[in-house]
Amino acid sequence: MVTDDACDDLSRPNTRTPDVQTSDHGVAWENGGGPRVDDADVRGDVTVGRMGSVHRSLITAARRFRLRTTGLLVAVLAFVLPLTATPSAADHRPVRASPADHRPVRASPAGQVPVRGSAYMGMGVLTHDGWSGTPGRARATLTEGVDVASYQGSVAWSTLWGSGVKWAYSKATEGTSYRNPSFAQQYGGSYDIGMIRGAYHFATPDTASGATQADYFVDHGGGWSADGKTLPGALDMEWNPYGDACYGKSQSGLVSWIRDFLNRYRARTGRDAVIYTATSWWTTCTGNYGGFAATNPLWIARYASDAGTLPAGWSHYTMWQYTSTGRTVGDHDAFRGAPQDLRALAIG
Repeated sequence: MVTDDACDDLSRPNTRTPDVQTSDHGVAWENGGGPRVDDADVRGDVTVGRMGSVHRSLITAARRFRLRTTGLLVAVLAFVLPLTATPSAADHRPVRASPADHRPVRASPAGQVPVRGSAYMGMGVLTHDGWSGTPGRARATLTEGVDVASYQGSVAWSTLWGSGVKWAYSKATEGTSYRNPSFAQQYGGSYDIGMIRGAYHFATPDTASGATQADYFVDHGGGWSADGKTLPGALDMEWNPYGDACYGKSQSGLVSWIRDFLNRYRARTGRDAVIYTATSWWTTCTGNYGGFAATNPLWIARYASDAGTLPAGWSHYTMWQYTSTGRTVGDHDAFRGAPQDLRALAIG
């Protein structure tokens, strides 16, 4: 590999001070043989005799050749390296925005469809709805929470607990073939630290029926228990990161798919699942259907100073994902109520 330092050495004039001897004829010689040719000699300011003139010509030609080949080498490397660069494993992880970066979050490398299973709650919110601020600090009736997925890995639950986070949802499954490899630490870790926890399923209505995906979810971490510390499972309904935003379904077709999932989840667990969505997606893809509001709690996604207009049927949200740039894990949420209200939801 040619380093920057090596390239500098190739193009830099030789300023080394040589060991010098003087011949009987008064000509200066470098150790190793050959007359010394000073920079003045190369410029033609000094004549050192016929032998020195020949040597000077050879050195001048060598330096010119060295500079030309160095320039050619740099040009070739500048052209070849971008073509041969191979994305690392990190290039396929979802990219999160920093607190100062509110540009749309997209999969990396840009323009490529993300890997199946890499979707997470709120993945499409910034891209489609944007960011317009965060809530004020005066939120006495709200209880802080977070949501996490595999890309966050092992979560520092003690840090979050110390900052006031009281509840958490962890992604358990996606479709019928993906299970979060970090689920045990995330779901169990939040419980162990004292939080009320829950699991969510990222829906892919274009891959299997609602009932089939509900079964997969329940069978792999999405169940519920009446221990006062386990929230009902959540169904993540948002933009399809792998293709058509509405999963290639009509509005009525998506409503039927969601109903199929919710009915099977209730049959398996005895609880009504929470629905996570954004108003704009819900309006576009379900026709702003309001038929689930009477039974299913709403978890609204909006990165702004307030939750904004809610989907039809719901008069209030139960949970609100208000930012993707919060402390420690990025996604932070607010439960509408005090900790005792949160526990009541868990108990059922």
